[in-house]
Amino acid sequence: MLVEKNVPLQSYNSFGIAARAHTLVRVRSAQGLHALLADQRLGAQPLFVLGGGSNIVLTGDVKPVVLKMEIPGMRLLEETERGWLIEAGAGERWHDLVAWTLQQGWPGLENLALIPGTVGAAPVQNIGAYGVELQDRFHSLVAVDFASGQPFTLDAAQCAFGYRDSVFKHAAPLAAHEGSGLPRGMGLAGRAVITHVRLWLRKDWRPELGYLDLERKRQEEGVAAPTAQQIFDWVCAIRRAKLPDPALIGNAGSFFKNPTVTPEQCQDIIAREPKIVHYPLADGSIKLAAGWLIDACGWKGKTVGRAGVYDKQALVLVNRGTPEDSVTGGEVMTLAKAIQTSVYERFGIRLEPEPVVL
Repeated sequence: MLVEKNVPLQSYNSFGIAARAHTLVRVRSAQGLHALLADQRLGAQPLFVLGGGSNIVLTGDVKPVVLKMEIPGMRLLEETERGWLIEAGAGERWHDLVAWTLQQGWPGLENLALIPGTVGAAPVQNIGAYGVELQDRFHSLVAVDFASGQPFTLDAAQCAFGYRDSVFKHAAPLAAHEGSGLPRGMGLAGRAVITHVRLWLRKDWRPELGYLDLERKRQEEGVAAPTAQQIFDWVCAIRRAKLPDPALIGNAGSFFKNPTVTPEQCQDIIAREPKIVHYPLADGSIKLAAGWLIDACGWKGKTVGRAGVYDKQALVLVNRGTPEDSVTGGEVMTLAKAIQTSVYERFGIRLEPEPVVL
């Protein structure tokens, strides 16, 4: 456990927003986390968990104690005739885990390649891309209760996964804070931190090619039955062509969730906008492409202050400033709210931001 004071956070958030942490603690082991929570001075303060910083918008300096999760490790826990159970530390880069599993000959995560952020943040957001979500490969996780300092395990049902959602994004009722221990199935936002994630990769693997971009790649390459490594390479190429590299242009990836509507609502929109991009879901609802909605409102490539909309993908907001004169979180949210207003006025749909605004 390493405690630092007045730490610049510009390099710790992918938007490149200039802000400072009053106190930052680097957590590199479960034992270090337990030591922090047992510390009467630090453990009693409000805590904010920071992984890769790829899904946050900082609107000012951070007063809670920042837990910079850096727990390493990737390993095979068990192999059976049906699949592989793997475990990774919360501090590992998600993309590194995807690449490592393929190097071992364990397919299943290839559609999730190049998603920024850390392993520990993946279940919080229930990350997903190109037809696969984390919950499709999830086995369980280990987390630590801030109040008691005790570890506990959650399976997929207890994580209450939804579209870019989980139990870790919701606050619990006040009554749930009474006593020791954490009631299962209740909001865990601000009450626990993930230390390890376990994934189940099946041996009866089949390629997931449901998204148009992947199908186009398959046809371009003339491959009837692509391997997991080929899909990994295609996903990386597609993402690099569409999305800006945070090392070059500050951003938080997809800024808005793709909204879902009823079939009736979708038909009403199609009657007015026949080219709208939409996908049917298993529950009968329809997912609309938020980037298409934003582009249709004329926002692609526009800039407001030092915040802008990426010219290759309208779903991504970017930092148009410089390291010395960076965009502020306030500018980002002003642009985001203007986009939300435009989309609602034209389509009657409210876009919901993906990043955590702090």
